[in-house]
Amino acid sequence: MSGVYDSAELARGYAFDRPAVHHRLLAAAGLTGTARRALDVGCGAGVSTAALRPLAAQVIGVEPAAAMLAHHDTVAPGASFAVARAEALPFPDSSFDLVTAAGALNYTDLTRSLPQMRRVLSPAGRLVVYDFSEARHAAEGPSLSNWFVRFEQRFPWPPGWRPLDPRDLPGIEPGLRLLEYRHEVVALPMTRQIYQRYALSEVNVDWAVRADVGAREEARGWCEQTLADVFGAGELTVLFQGHVATFVRSR
Repeated sequence: MSGVYDSAELARGYAFDRPAVHHRLLAAAGLTGTARRALDVGCGAGVSTAALRPLAAQVIGVEPAAAMLAHHDTVAPGASFAVARAEALPFPDSSFDLVTAAGALNYTDLTRSLPQMRRVLSPAGRLVVYDFSEARHAAEGPSLSNWFVRFEQRFPWPPGWRPLDPRDLPGIEPGLRLLEYRHEVVALPMTRQIYQRYALSEVNVDWAVRADVGAREEARGWCEQTLADVFGAGELTVLFQGHVATFVRSR
């Protein structure tokens, strides 16, 4: 799946055009104090890694697609990064007090990635697995949801992603115990311009128009034209459906 993310344009979009949701979902995990070291698995452009900075003295992000890390110094100053897969984390046992994975485990071999994450987690540490949906709903009514259906039809999603309920993970890795699971809705006011930049940063758009500058401009024009009717001259309260699961080592 890393080939889908080997894109300079996608890296830029993930770095600068994504919604500020990560820190809100991490807050829902109720993490207190400051961890000594935190690891962000499948960190993408580093936005999820930046959200860990208030929670740990040292923060490290790992990402299998090297292209996604192009802007990490700007996105998460002070954090460290490495190109690595969740199935082979290059760190000693019990070396992190906090390990997180934001929408990343869906792409991994769970029979290999989960034991690795448990291995690097300290005996008293926390593993936080969280994710949030695409911005397909708005509090003001169905117009954005209807638009998103058209958006997905025009720009189909690439293969490789699969649904994942984190409550099932202890059944795959018995060394983990589910401590808490929470469903969260993050509501963000967004103008048409901000939402359009977000939509164009989605994987399905990049996958559809990769290596074709003309197609990318066509996608931009389609979004601008069709979103004008949805947003008008104002803004919408866009809803991100999310979940947060906190695990500890069971043995």
